Amino acid sequence: MAVDLAIVIVSYNARPELERCLHSLHGAAPALSHQIVVVDNGSTDGSPAAVRERWPAVNVLENGENIGFAGATNVGISASQSELVLLLNPDTIVPPGAIDRLVADLRAHPEAAICGPRLVDGDGRPEISFGNMITPLQEVRQKLLVRLYEWRVPPIVSLVERRVRQAHNPDWVSGACLLARRADLDEVGLLDERFFLYTEDVDLCASVRGRGRLVRFAPAAEVIHLRGRSVRRDRAAAERAYLRSRMAFYAKHHPRWTGWLRAYLRVTGRLR
Repeated sequence: MAVDLAIVIVSYNARPELERCLHSLHGAAPALSHQIVVVDNGSTDGSPAAVRERWPAVNVLENGENIGFAGATNVGISASQSELVLLLNPDTIVPPGAIDRLVADLRAHPEAAICGPRLVDGDGRPEISFGNMITPLQEVRQKLLVRLYEWRVPPIVSLVERRVRQAHNPDWVSGACLLARRADLDEVGLLDERFFLYTEDVDLCASVRGRGRLVRFAPAAEVIHLRGRSVRRDRAAAERAYLRSRMAFYAKHHPRWTGWLRAYLRVTGRLR
C-alpha cells in the first residue's frame, strides 16, 4: 500500500541505537502517512527479532550478510511504495515535528530532489553535514574546517554556526538523514552500490544535480545524530570501508586523480 513517506533504516549490529531511533519515531510520529522499513545487514545482536517484538508494524528485511549501506538502502527503497523516501541512520534521534518540517521544505521547493536537516550531536552542537562536491582541494578544505571546528577555534565556530542556521543549496547533504523524492531516485537508478560505506550520499547528490535538480539544506528541521558510535566498535573495518569508497569515488568522478591517491595511501601505509 502506497504512503506519502517511506523511512528506510539500514542497521548492522546497532541494536541499542536502532531501538532508540525507533522509539523516537514512534513517540512523535510524522503527521503524514508513512511506513518504516528496517534493513538488517546480517547483524548478530538480535536486532531483527527485537524490532519485530517491540514494533510489529515495522517492516524488517534481513539480508543475511553485510551487503553495505548503499546495497541495503536500495533493498529498502525497492520494498516500499511512497512519494518520498527518508534515509535515516540508526544512530539518530528524531525530535517531534522534525520530519514534517523537512518534508514541508522539500515540497515547497519543487526544483529540489533532496533535502537534509540540521544535524546536531547529543549536546546540541551542530554537525557540518553538507558541503561542496568532493575534489582533492575541497576534501583538504573540508577536513581542515572540521578539525578546526572540533578544536573550537572561535572564528571557525562562528562561521559554522552561522552557516548551519541558513537554508541554502549545497552540493551534498549527509546520508545520516536524507529526504528524497522517489521519482528522482528512480531517475538516477537509486544508490551506487560500488560504495560499500561512505560517500554514497555525496555521489547520490551529484547524480541528481547532474540531471539539473537541486539539493537543499533545511535548518528548520533538526535531528540528533549520535555520530560514530557504531564506527567505534570496529575502527579498522570502518577505515577499510572508508578507503575503498574514496578510491571508488575518485575513480568515478575524478579518474585522473586515482593514481595519485593510491600512491599517497600506499606511501602513508593506509593502502595495502
